[in-house]
Amino acid sequence: MEKKEKKSKYFAKISLGVMGAGFLGSIPFQDSFVGELMQGGFEAGLVGGLADWFAVTALFRHPLGIPIPHTALLPKNRDRMMKAIVSMLENDWLTKESIQGKIQQIQITEKLIQMAEKELDSDTFHKAVGNFLNQAIRYIQPEKLAPYIEKELKAYLRSLDAAGFLQSLINKALDRNLQDRAFDYILAETEKWMVKEDTKRKIGKIAKQLLDNTEADGFIKMALQSFSNFISEEKLGNILQPFFLKRIILLQEADNPYRHLILNRIRTELENVQDRENLAVELNEWKDNMVDSWSPADQITNILGQVQKKLLLLSQDEEFVDEYVISFIRDLIERTKNDPEKMSSIERWLQLQISTLIESNHSRIGNLVKENLDKLDNETLIDMMENNVGKELQWIRVNGAICGFLIGLVLTTFKALI
Repeated sequence: MEKKEKKSKYFAKISLGVMGAGFLGSIPFQDSFVGELMQGGFEAGLVGGLADWFAVTALFRHPLGIPIPHTALLPKNRDRMMKAIVSMLENDWLTKESIQGKIQQIQITEKLIQMAEKELDSDTFHKAVGNFLNQAIRYIQPEKLAPYIEKELKAYLRSLDAAGFLQSLINKALDRNLQDRAFDYILAETEKWMVKEDTKRKIGKIAKQLLDNTEADGFIKMALQSFSNFISEEKLGNILQPFFLKRIILLQEADNPYRHLILNRIRTELENVQDRENLAVELNEWKDNMVDSWSPADQITNILGQVQKKLLLLSQDEEFVDEYVISFIRDLIERTKNDPEKMSSIERWLQLQISTLIESNHSRIGNLVKENLDKLDNETLIDMMENNVGKELQWIRVNGAICGFLIGLVLTTFKALI
């Protein structure tokens, strides 16, 4: 660019020099028609070249350094020129409406998805995803997160109906006939306990105490006293132990009517646990007291810390990142692509955000241009303008000299003919 600029300036000076030399050289020959014709042409070309040199120079600086009025137009009108440029950019060339209109012609969502699909298989993207996961996991602070989890967990537990929860557990147990198994287990354990010699003595002792402590009047009292004096604790144990064992064994038989009676009664009572208001109140009070006295923050912190360590290790595992994270991202992109409604929704949101950004920052375009131009002093600004449009301006000087020369020939010829 600088070479072309220097070349154009060189031609402009040459053209002016040629006109000046031609004018001086034609003076001795002005008595002849050809000499007069050439002198008229060179004189007009010299005037035209000098006039155009003055006009072009006056745009940027004072010609010959002389402060002639109405010269150095651009430096004197710099502020007006800057305001005009800014106004032209904001109001004519780069208006908010034109920028928004151009952006609306771009399918941003589609282009973003294409870029994402292209990057999905690159090693750089995989490493970036792994690094992002690693940093995100490291940023988590279990000790700060634990109190929040504890608060939410306690709030959830307080909202639970203990009686309802217990009833649901009971209903599931009844659906699986667990009451039969529980009853058989109790009978089996009771039978094991009943056959022991120590149990027999305890039964005899308890029965003897009941006889001795039973209050009665008249004949019944005498009968009980006589029976109590007649029978010992050992004999009572020998009588009652086989009796109880027999009944326990019979209750373990599937077709025993008493077994069915007891189990039906148990089932009926269990099915109506939730309807017992006092029990429900007591269960909920017990549950609330347990929740209030429970402080799991330390346990939650430890669990979160262990999970964080495992996740950090996984984030550094390329196979895990490829198989799960990248696959998830790829699947998410594919499902988004195949959902026109979601694509349209994302596109509308992006366009709205960009439009809002343009709306609130449009004035910064002009301010940015003005700030950059204000950083330049007059000499630098003029030099930039001359380098960009100087070629055309210098050709104005060349053309002025040539046109002046031709017009001078025409005028001199016209004078000679008259």
